[in-house]
Amino acid sequence: MRAARYHGQRDIRIEDVPEPELRPGTVAIDVAWCGICGSDLHEYLEGPIFIPPQGSPHPISGEEIPIVMGHEFSGTVTALGEGVDDLEVGQGVVVEPYIIRDDVEVGPGHEYQLSPDMNFIGLGGGGGGLSEKIVVQRRWVHPVGDLPLDQAALVEPLSVGHHAFVRSGAKTGDVAVVGGAGPIGLLTSAVLKAYGLTVYISELSAARKQMARDTGVADGVLDPREVDVAEKVRELTGGRGADVGFECSSVPVVLDMLMDAVRPGGVIVNVSIWGHKPEVDMPTLVLKEIDLRGTIGYANDHAATIALVQEGKIDLEPFITARIPLDDLVPEGFDQLIENNEEHVKILVDPNAR
Repeated sequence: MRAARYHGQRDIRIEDVPEPELRPGTVAIDVAWCGICGSDLHEYLEGPIFIPPQGSPHPISGEEIPIVMGHEFSGTVTALGEGVDDLEVGQGVVVEPYIIRDDVEVGPGHEYQLSPDMNFIGLGGGGGGLSEKIVVQRRWVHPVGDLPLDQAALVEPLSVGHHAFVRSGAKTGDVAVVGGAGPIGLLTSAVLKAYGLTVYISELSAARKQMARDTGVADGVLDPREVDVAEKVRELTGGRGADVGFECSSVPVVLDMLMDAVRPGGVIVNVSIWGHKPEVDMPTLVLKEIDLRGTIGYANDHAATIALVQEGKIDLEPFITARIPLDDLVPEGFDQLIENNEEHVKILVDPNAR
């Protein structure tokens, strides 16, 4: 079968690889669509980061470069391994793409995203969604009912936003300010709106500002070149400030803005992955008793995220900005997201298209 394999910085190749074998307790899936994630771009430009370099195989998967990429994907069940009796061949599914040790418990109350040596399918090994087929453990497979499989490929990044919402402790009626309207900022905002929050987005890009307006994920879109965002948020909240802030840009001035914009006793959740260590305004954090929280991936978020989409509370179709075949992955996928990133939210790849 064909798959996109990472060989190093700016070196992704479409190659023929063996089809994965069905094992007891696993599920075979024909991949329908796979999104290109910001972390994939980081690997392409700056990696290896999550991808294990040659000579240092991942302690759980045992794999190293070259690695099949892709962790935001949907597909159709084609076969069930021994012991799997609660799924059916032909079901549409998404995969929660974790690589964790077999003895780590999952399910409500378990923070398995924080387990030692955690990594992701499509980065740390285990196959990937940028291939025609994949076999994964049953515990990571989530049925999506009649949800279109192209939209279902966005459930994984949407679950990142859902987990950030859960980490924030926010509730219906709260006011949120989101720093950055890239893919994760927009999808996090979609989750917040679905749960009944008032959402203000801070963004510079004209295209991304328009996307925020067109998708209806914000009650207001604020350009920091035109307005003091923190001051405007206070004005819109009767002087109080936002209850929660979400850092989705990995830009220091955005973090500073959020520290200013949230109310005393407010919460800021850092969703973005930083490539450097930013300065943090500790005096403001102390004097306002701000709670600054991290978030990584998701944990028991997929089912609730899928339900939001199935119930019509989130429409994922507008976030899909291109669909391409696997052969065009680099020129029409990675290069587009690097050179024309403001024009795209999510580019989907069809691994089976010729």
